[in-house]
Amino acid sequence: MTTSFDQWHGRRTTDSGWRETSRRNARSVQTTIGWIFWDPGAVARYGALGLPGPLGYIASRGAPLAPAGAEALTAAFGSISSVGIALTFDLLKGDAAAFRDFWQARDEAVSEGLRRYAPGIVDPLVETGPALWSAVDRLPRLGRVLFGATVSMPRPRDPLLSGWHAVNAIREWRGDTHWALLAAAGLTSSEASIVHNGWLGYEDGWLSRSRGQTETEIDEGWDGLTRKGLAAERRLLPEALLLRQRLEDATDELTVLPWQLLGSGFSVGFAERLEPACELLLARVDETAGPNYQPASRVRERYRGSEESAGN
Repeated sequence: MTTSFDQWHGRRTTDSGWRETSRRNARSVQTTIGWIFWDPGAVARYGALGLPGPLGYIASRGAPLAPAGAEALTAAFGSISSVGIALTFDLLKGDAAAFRDFWQARDEAVSEGLRRYAPGIVDPLVETGPALWSAVDRLPRLGRVLFGATVSMPRPRDPLLSGWHAVNAIREWRGDTHWALLAAAGLTSSEASIVHNGWLGYEDGWLSRSRGQTETEIDEGWDGLTRKGLAAERRLLPEALLLRQRLEDATDELTVLPWQLLGSGFSVGFAERLEPACELLLARVDETAGPNYQPASRVRERYRGSEESAGN
């Protein structure tokens, strides 16, 4: 007998206070890391190494999994264009050492950029880094492949970069958890992007194209959602948006562990110390990429729809 996502989700019993802590700190975790994806300092370094910015992002973030190949990285990245990932591997000839050059280039850009654009984050990252690593080392690896590969990388000696990488590890742990939930819900990469785009309220196709998905992949995503009863005539049905909200809620529930390990006082202090600097980093994203980018850093109301009828 199979268990539906709704039945499984209904059995979750995580305390709501920890869920809120997980949700709140996820914004700072995402923002502390995500601004670098479009940072001109990082993009210039990637160009000097032979790749344009989007492919440089793939190489820098994917360096821990590069030895496993393009298919493994496509599976781990979830919604990032498989075409872009394959091209990155082709241009770097699958050389894991070349991927690590991009990892190092990103580190250089992170160190430079944080001090320049959000200096208020430096001391909090330096001071919380050791405790964050202690929590990271106790997080379960099972099913979290990108996280596992990421924490196997050498840890920086520089205290600022060390703290940043500890936050990055928590981010990848949450990301792996989120993609496991989407896979369990039966969504493909292109379907997930379409549903996420609708949940965000973005114009049709924006998120999919921003992640490099082709028009063919987008069409396949709509076809799949229609077969699953989540879309009709290339419009999402309320059930799709409610499913996406439930997946987000489940992600918050299943990623409370780092904060529980760190304790309530630490977790609240982490939020209060990082949020002001993260607002500056988010403004940097607005400037370098645009206000639609990095949606996980942006506050939005929960989608409620007709939860009572949809849940029955």
